[in-house]
Amino acid sequence: MNPFRLRLPPRIRERYQKYHLEIRHLTVVVLVLILFQFAMLFMNRASLHTVFTRSQEWYQQDAAERIANLTATSFEMLLESKGLRRGLSENESRRIIQDFNIIFSQQLLDKNVQALCILIPRGDSVIVIDDGQQLFEYFLGDPARVRSAGARYPEALRLFRRFADSLRSSEQTFTVVEQQQTFHVFTPFVPYGELVGAEYMKAAPDLSFLTGEMSANYDQTALVYSGLIIVGLLAMFYISSRTLRERNSAQRQLFEEQTKHLADQITRQKETMFAKRIYHAHHKAEKIGGFIKEDLRQLTPETMVPVRDRINKYASFVARVIYDMKWYDPPIHTIRGPLFSTDINEILRFIVDNIFRRVTGGQHAAEFVMDLDPAVPRVAINEFVIWEAVEPIIQNSVDHAGVAHNVITVQTRYLPDQNVSQIVITDTGRGIPAELLERDAQGVQKLFLEHVTSGETGKEHTGYGCYIAHELATQRFGWKLEAENRPGGGARFTFIVPH
Repeated sequence: MNPFRLRLPPRIRERYQKYHLEIRHLTVVVLVLILFQFAMLFMNRASLHTVFTRSQEWYQQDAAERIANLTATSFEMLLESKGLRRGLSENESRRIIQDFNIIFSQQLLDKNVQALCILIPRGDSVIVIDDGQQLFEYFLGDPARVRSAGARYPEALRLFRRFADSLRSSEQTFTVVEQQQTFHVFTPFVPYGELVGAEYMKAAPDLSFLTGEMSANYDQTALVYSGLIIVGLLAMFYISSRTLRERNSAQRQLFEEQTKHLADQITRQKETMFAKRIYHAHHKAEKIGGFIKEDLRQLTPETMVPVRDRINKYASFVARVIYDMKWYDPPIHTIRGPLFSTDINEILRFIVDNIFRRVTGGQHAAEFVMDLDPAVPRVAINEFVIWEAVEPIIQNSVDHAGVAHNVITVQTRYLPDQNVSQIVITDTGRGIPAELLERDAQGVQKLFLEHVTSGETGKEHTGYGCYIAHELATQRFGWKLEAENRPGGGARFTFIVPH
């Protein structure tokens, strides 16, 4: 025993063994797992791309606002360091203008910054300043000499007019995002602690190289991971398919062997059953042959007609018995059909009078009582096959009564409300053992099963008469046959004949 083999609890093992995996089942499982893996890969890639995009947008906006705030702070600190002095010397003025231009140019040198200016409302108009000279004139020189550069910034003016009131009341930075790449940032411009306008910066930070690199690295990792999983699944599929193929081959060989064995067993059973049936029929024919010899010996001119008719019946029955010896499963048209019209009362009377009443004395002696209903309709069944079905039941009542004086009653009744007839055979014997009246899974009483007998067991060819009677009545005639014990003692067999 392999010590590393997983031992499942018996209950779980039984449930697992109910299901037999085939190669097609395993193929479906592997394909589904691979499809799920690709679906998860694309879903993770899409979600990661969304995270990268949102992170990039947030960082771009934050970077643009930081640059704008830093630039506004630089202008404000430079103005505050010079104070509100007028009449500066030419060198000082030139140095201040140069400092302003340096701040403007340094920001514009950044590849992400596309425009920079200061917007200052004056009356109904807005002054746009984008160089150091104009900014110096507005705060430290003559404001009347300032020339607005608004013609170069129409978009900035449009957006500023929309946010001017909000900017004045909140003194917070406003950012307008255009196509998720371009940021229009308006930062409050507060020199000397007083809001005079806003600094406008148009920036487009480009981080696509970073997100592209991260996405590419993730795609490579995901592809390698998925490839390893798929290779593992394919390896498992190959090994499992080989195992299942070998198991299926073994099962197929076992099935073929079992099929062959079952066919041989069925053939032997048929041969055995046919042999028993021949023996049973031969026994009947032998008994009828004795009756024919006896009638021939007692033949006189006065008994010619009744003996002739009786011998004719005997001969026809023997012919039927010989025919049944030739066929294991005779054609249905030889058993029932519109060509036949049998009087049930007549055939019962003949069987009792010319078969059973001729055998008298001995331990199986019996008294027969006939109670036949003349209203019973004729049936479209061969009379000699009915003879084969009814005679074993009467013989069973004779052989297995187990009492010194046995009264056998053969009764027929017609029930017009149900449109059925009944053939009831009762005796005053010891009855049928209770276990033989039980039914099997198919609802058949055990008394009518093969090899089952109410007499002595162990004898050859016993337990076959009731089986033949039940098979003929139910399978060939379409009748029903039931057995029961009478309340006062004895057995009762009932044939139910539909019309």
